[in-house]
Amino acid sequence: MDSAFEDEAEHTVSIQEYLKDVEDQELEADLVLGGDEGKECTYNNGYMKRQAIFSCLTCTPDGNAGVCTACSLSCHDGHEIVELWTKRNFRCDCGNSKFGEFFCKLFPNKDVENVENSYNHNFKGSYCTCGRPYPDPDVEDQVEMIQCCVCEDWFHEEHIGLDSSDEIPRDEEGEPLYEDFICKGCSVICSFLRLYSQTILAAGSQKDSSVNTGKDKEVLGDVTLACGSGKLENNISEPVSGGEGLLLGENSGKNIGSDRCTTDDNSQVTCVLGVNLVDASPVLECKPLFLSKNWRDALCRCEKCSEFYEQKHIRFLLDKEDTIMEYEKMAKQKREEKLQQQEGAELTMLDKLGHVEKIEILNGIADMKDELRSFLESFDTSKAITSDDVHQVFENLAKKRRRVE
Repeated sequence: MDSAFEDEAEHTVSIQEYLKDVEDQELEADLVLGGDEGKECTYNNGYMKRQAIFSCLTCTPDGNAGVCTACSLSCHDGHEIVELWTKRNFRCDCGNSKFGEFFCKLFPNKDVENVENSYNHNFKGSYCTCGRPYPDPDVEDQVEMIQCCVCEDWFHEEHIGLDSSDEIPRDEEGEPLYEDFICKGCSVICSFLRLYSQTILAAGSQKDSSVNTGKDKEVLGDVTLACGSGKLENNISEPVSGGEGLLLGENSGKNIGSDRCTTDDNSQVTCVLGVNLVDASPVLECKPLFLSKNWRDALCRCEKCSEFYEQKHIRFLLDKEDTIMEYEKMAKQKREEKLQQQEGAELTMLDKLGHVEKIEILNGIADMKDELRSFLESFDTSKAITSDDVHQVFENLAKKRRRVE
């Protein structure tokens, strides 16, 4: 019986714990929203590099539209909303043709459709290859998911295509040792990253692909595809593997992370890979990739590699501002600026007050400190502070104020 009463006892926290919890929740919200206060529709900002996006299943049950933070609050309050965290290169859809007769309250003058927006099953509230929602109502203990930095879908660890979750690079405390993750499906077009394996693949995550090195920069012979079979064609739609048939250029044996695209005597940019990705389009291995910190800095930026990124629609990999880390860094800066502005506004308000008003505020603060001190000195520390105790403190302050008046 005693244990039953203990279970039903009200959970108590200290003031410091409560304030810390509030601060942590505010910081988490700012990191997700990118410091967006949700007051204005972001449509006029165009296709933003990254922003928080929401899907309204009440208005668009097919999951073919996304709205910004402000519209989710002002235009879709009370609707069935799916929080998508962040999406890249996205423009707010609220009130366009996909919403029928519904108009945006904040900025109704929108194009019929945002043709550059991309949508996946996340907009329907489904995630991973299993297509389950998050949180999953059929699962008691929710597990964290990993987001692919290319398709931006979220995956359960057991569904990312590894033999064991032990293959995911983590430290002894279970914290990730990788900066970005690329899912098995996206690894088909991003498998060329394994050519940088000495520097950009997170330690302990995957074995290096075996490739031959040589002075020839052409891919020779018939090869077996990593995810199928076929012959080499000089066409990006025919990927080839990095088996024995793939001969990399003379730069391939180097530690690529220490190199950058350089200029030779003829002012021609030299590819650090030494292989024409446009012609070869190698598929080394169809396995998920875990990428180490600052891995984007190691990517070759020569003309041919840049052309390859464009053709595969992955040029954003070169943009450091595309990363979640940079997005959260920007959000923290905005939060600090906002807090500084609030502190400045409070000081400005006090400066504008007259002498009498300032004295009244100071007296009010002194009364509050005295009442709290009196309460704490007389309070039984073996007991928990209840809401009635708090109400009594403020009631005593109000009585004192009335006596003064």
